[in-house]
Amino acid sequence: MNTKDEIWIRIKDLLALQLTTTAVDTWFDDAELLSLADDKAVIYSPSDFKRDVIRKRYSENILSVLHDLFAADFELTILGQNDRLDQIKNDEPRNDTLHDEFTFENYIVGNSNRIAHAAASSVAENPASAYNPLFIYGESGLGKTHLLCAISNAVKKRFPKFRIVYMKGDEFTNELVAAIRSGKNTEFREKYRSADLFLMDDIQFIAGKDSTQEEFFHTFNSLYEAKKQIVLTSDRPPNDMARLENRLRTRFEGGLIVEITPPDFEMRSAIIRKKSEQLGLYLNDKQVNYISENITNNVRQLEGTVKKILAYLQLGDKDLSGDAVTRAVDEMRKDKGKEMPPPALIISEVCRYYSVSENEIKGQRKVAELAMARQIAMYLLRKMTNLSFSDIGKLFQDRDHTTVMHGVTKIEKKMSDATFKNTLEEIIENINARI
Repeated sequence: MNTKDEIWIRIKDLLALQLTTTAVDTWFDDAELLSLADDKAVIYSPSDFKRDVIRKRYSENILSVLHDLFAADFELTILGQNDRLDQIKNDEPRNDTLHDEFTFENYIVGNSNRIAHAAASSVAENPASAYNPLFIYGESGLGKTHLLCAISNAVKKRFPKFRIVYMKGDEFTNELVAAIRSGKNTEFREKYRSADLFLMDDIQFIAGKDSTQEEFFHTFNSLYEAKKQIVLTSDRPPNDMARLENRLRTRFEGGLIVEITPPDFEMRSAIIRKKSEQLGLYLNDKQVNYISENITNNVRQLEGTVKKILAYLQLGDKDLSGDAVTRAVDEMRKDKGKEMPPPALIISEVCRYYSVSENEIKGQRKVAELAMARQIAMYLLRKMTNLSFSDIGKLFQDRDHTTVMHGVTKIEKKMSDATFKNTLEEIIENINARI
């Protein structure tokens, strides 16, 4: 464990044993370890909401893991987007969150991702020549980010002077808001529109954000007209993004759109063998087959299972027995079965969709759109979790359970409206994409 990335991966693996894989993926997936020195650890989350959740719920878990790893007591600092406003300036576009280890060479290719892999390889060899923009979509955990990183890493080697910029859709929104607040609109635009290679993960999160879509439209046009390569990923195709502006949809559809689907048995087996080899594990055919037969959803879960096996060995098991493999698979399947979205995540996504703050949605103001957002949040909390009406009321400044029941009933009555139903389905898709 020499690099920060390696240490951070190890920390998350151990957190998954204390918590669940779902919790770690939800709250820590886009966080990063900024520094670890002199018994001080600094973690950064691009979401201030996630920063607050990590601070309140998981600080003790992080400190416990750090103590287990280094036999020392650490001072922990957790930063969010607003803690780094002063860093938005006209410097080199950031690509530090891209993983150097994600390359085309270690990307397992199968029937589910062959076309996406070929298109990404072509883009890396000849940017802005054939597929521009390249739009890759598929469910979470299927390797879209790996392809983005592979493109970046290949382009850095082939075109070392290229300016590469990478961000997630919600980070683009966060930085835009921060730039507006700090009066740095010009710096923001120069930073992104001067890129030679523009990579955006989870583009679906800009849908419904008028000012973000306006800014992204002009960023897209500027890059495209300058013949700069644009690569976008999403959990759904453009025509399934209900609140995506049509002018953006047509531009996305003007390039190449490719889908990645869940891996088949042979590909799952290859992924397991590759990951175990990287971690220095030897799994026999029976063990590989057992994992492949039971973990079928996505690449992330397959790799997470192998990591769990390694963690069990390092934390006490003496040998790689069938029991260790079975235990890891059972834990992963249990995590999958518990993939009920945290209440805080549901509230956060409703707030994001309607551009309101958490304080506003939980408060007493009864402006029409705010009241609607509040009732939708209550409805989704009731339908997507096992919370009672009373439990939900406590999340909204101790509202009475009858108030929550009234709100849920109002939303149920509106479900006959096709437009409203589409809105609700899009919010649910956004929530599920973050589980």
